[in-house]
Amino acid sequence: MDQQKQIEKWLIQTIGGENGRRISASQKHIFEECVSKLSVKTPNQMKTLTGTILPRIALYKAFQNDNDLSEKAYELTRKYMVEVIGRQKHESTAFMEKFPGFYKAYSKTFLKIMRTTDLQVSTQKEGKDYYDITITNCLWHNACEEFDCPELCRAFCEVDDITYGDLKKLGFTRTQTLGMGGTCCDFHFFKK
Repeated sequence: MDQQKQIEKWLIQTIGGENGRRISASQKHIFEECVSKLSVKTPNQMKTLTGTILPRIALYKAFQNDNDLSEKAYELTRKYMVEVIGRQKHESTAFMEKFPGFYKAYSKTFLKIMRTTDLQVSTQKEGKDYYDITITNCLWHNACEEFDCPELCRAFCEVDDITYGDLKKLGFTRTQTLGMGGTCCDFHFFKK
């Protein structure tokens, strides 16, 4: 489902039809404003910003701008990100775990993406049963900073905790993230 439609559906279910439609209309308007303010980005960065990051930033700002819901802006946006996005990503990863050779295939793909992406700057380290990704520059963190909502990056980081939490074949830990005030995001994945 398209991110904008998913947000609108969630809003109506969570805060009711009238309020949901009001916030959705505001979110869509703010999203368009955010897109128009983007500086030069690569096609991959634009795809991620418009498909993933900016819809959620716009949702947060729509809540912040609403007289009735501004005090719950972070709580509500985090709820959407953790309970909807995090759950979907977790279910998808848990489903992939069912296939033979999951750890090897997933780690190889993840590392290849991290070595070639322009969404983050990172270093990678791998061993037989683990791989580490240390991110020192992140599009999600940068976008939250650029659109004056650095506190929202914490919720983006929490989605990773949900996505990789309680998996059967893949373990995940980290001690810090850029979004939570760290100097890097130090992902550690390991075979269970």
